Amino acid sequence: MNKLLLTLLPLVLAAASTFSAHAQDAKGDAQAGQKKIAMCIGCHGIPGYQASFPEVHKVPMISGQGAKYIVSALGAYKKGERKHPTMRAIADSLTDQDMADLGAYYEGHGKVAGSTAPEAAKATEPSAKVAELLKKGTCVACHGDNFSKPIDPSYPKIAGQHADYLFVALKAYKAEGYATWGRSNGVMAGMAKQFSNAELKELAKYISTQQGELKTIPQPRVHSAAH
Repeated sequence: MNKLLLTLLPLVLAAASTFSAHAQDAKGDAQAGQKKIAMCIGCHGIPGYQASFPEVHKVPMISGQGAKYIVSALGAYKKGERKHPTMRAIADSLTDQDMADLGAYYEGHGKVAGSTAPEAAKATEPSAKVAELLKKGTCVACHGDNFSKPIDPSYPKIAGQHADYLFVALKAYKAEGYATWGRSNGVMAGMAKQFSNAELKELAKYISTQQGELKTIPQPRVHSAAH
C-alpha cells in the first residue's frame, strides 16, 4: 500500500497545483479578508467550540494555517469533494478572491508584525505502536517530519490540531455513499482505509500532542459589526 501511496502522490500534487487555478492564483489580501470573517468566527473564533455533525468534536484551529491549504479546502467544499453541509453552504457563497483573502488573513492571524515564523519543533518520539502506524501511513511524506511544514502549501499543517477533529477528518476519507458526509482525496483515502478507526484515533492523538503553529484566537461576533 505504501508503494501505491507514493505512486499516487505525484499525481495528487499535480492536481493540487492545478486545482481551482483562479483561486490558487488569486493574490490574497489579509486586510480584505478581515472584512469577510463574519461567517467564520462563530465557530473558529471560539476556543473549545464543538460541532455536533457527524459527531461531537472541536472545530479545527485555522489561525496560523497555510493560506493555500485554506483555499484548497474551501474549494473542495464548494466542488462537493468535501460534503459537510454547513461548510459547503459557506464555500458556495465565496468567490475565488474571497477564498484567497480569507486564506491570507488566517495564515497571518495571531502573528506579530515583522516577526519571522519560529522553527517548528521536532516531533516527539512516538510509542513503538504509533511509530509503526506513522510508517505505514507515510504521514511525513506530505505533512513533513514535524507535521507542521507540509511539502506542498496546499497540504495542511496538522501538528497540535485537535485530536477529535483529526479523527473525524480521517474517518471522513473512509466514508463512501453518504450525501452529506465524506471527503474525496485519492492519497488520503488510500491512507485512511489501511487503518481501523481505533488506529486512526491513535494517530490523531499523537499528532495533536505535537507543537505547531495552529491556534484559536477569540473573536467575538461584535468584531464583525462593521463588516
